Amino acid sequence: MRRTKIVATLGPATNTPEALEALVRAGVDVVRLNFSHGRLQEHQQRAQMVRDAAQKVGRTVGILGDLQGPKLRIAQFRDGKINLAPGDSFILDAALAADAGDQARVGLGYKELVKDVSIGDELWLDDGRIVLVVDAILGQEIHTRVLNGGVLSNNKGLNRRGGGLSAAALTVKDIEDIQIAAAIKVDFLAVSFPRQAADLHEARRLLQEAGGSAALVAKIERAEAVCQPEMDEILLAADVIMVARGDLGVEIGDAKLPLTQKNLIKRARELNRAVITATQMMETMIDHPIPTRAEVFDVANAVIDGTDAVMLSGETAVGKHPALVVQTVAAICLEAEQAIEVRTSRHRMAEKFERIDEAIAMATMYAANHLGVRAIAALTESGSTPLWMSRISSGIPIYALTSREETARRVSLYRGVYPVWVRQAISDPKVANREAVERLLQEKIVADGDWVIITKGDLMGLQGGTNMLKILRVGEHHNG
Repeated sequence: MRRTKIVATLGPATNTPEALEALVRAGVDVVRLNFSHGRLQEHQQRAQMVRDAAQKVGRTVGILGDLQGPKLRIAQFRDGKINLAPGDSFILDAALAADAGDQARVGLGYKELVKDVSIGDELWLDDGRIVLVVDAILGQEIHTRVLNGGVLSNNKGLNRRGGGLSAAALTVKDIEDIQIAAAIKVDFLAVSFPRQAADLHEARRLLQEAGGSAALVAKIERAEAVCQPEMDEILLAADVIMVARGDLGVEIGDAKLPLTQKNLIKRARELNRAVITATQMMETMIDHPIPTRAEVFDVANAVIDGTDAVMLSGETAVGKHPALVVQTVAAICLEAEQAIEVRTSRHRMAEKFERIDEAIAMATMYAANHLGVRAIAALTESGSTPLWMSRISSGIPIYALTSREETARRVSLYRGVYPVWVRQAISDPKVANREAVERLLQEKIVADGDWVIITKGDLMGLQGGTNMLKILRVGEHHNG
């Protein structure tokens, strides 16, 4: 079974029940709703179609709502686009009307840029395809010279090389979209461009006030966010991180991106946080039915590094082959997971545990890896125990048995964890043991003679109460 999870962005290419069902059958684990586009009704309809498709196929699929964040973009051109050549002069004009751009200048969505830049700064547009150097700042105008030219079209993204833009992570639109996220009960909420832990704390407060309980995803895409101590503080303030390689690569430079990705994945796992690797994983499959070998290596290396999930963006939102892309990524993940480094771990071997349920999770994985256990069944309310288990590299599947639908959808993102919904929490520990094994038998996960480890709490239904580890042989489990 594939352990690495797949996140797929929804869009025009996956906007029908048939397309969504094909995506779910292909193996998608979490879908992404991009709040940069669409209104409440559209997001509600998509979320419902996803849940209907998942129920029809018999799988658990989580929903991630992705906040737009500050509009670090240029405005629009009268004719839709221009062509810039190296050496051309070009003006970024904060006072220009939004749709009045021409060959000489364009307006700004992020008008505070004039206060953030200095002479000599490099400004990267459209993920670095266009590079400008600042020659002068005159009032609301930033006068630049083109270093790397090409076609520049409406609303393209803008970054300052090296970071340092002062835009707040949460905009007025984001605050409104948090209300939408809570209303449609997304399972994950992604915060764009956080600079510090306070940005995550504010988002969590707003989400809870709106009645939401989604896990927070910190999108790591600013240079400041990969420097200590800010990096650890952001990771600890979030539940999940996303290595958003587009904007991050522009800010720190593409050459630094591979090592930064590895460090982020490693540190997230050390701090018991899930991690998504994103941006251009299968970019050529937007138009073509097969990926490049470089893209195959990219996905495989993220898997070997220990990512919980890989994310598809345009490939499934606007691409020609959305279900095929998911199938292709799934096949690559399965092959990469055969690597020995993916199945061995010394995670936290020399550390002291602060919580009993965490100690049970670590002891379970140590026993399972040395005993030849077929499967692990974690009876869980919050999903914390399976998360901790999944931080240890192993080939042993972890089944999160829960009566809470929101927990089942949350653990759908965790590497090597498979949600199993049970009808209700059971208070009797012996009955719980039997029910857990019977459910694994029902799903054809185990057979008579297999060893199974079950974790649970004395007081079933209590969040954070896991304090028991039971090793059973299937066929003898009727004795509890």
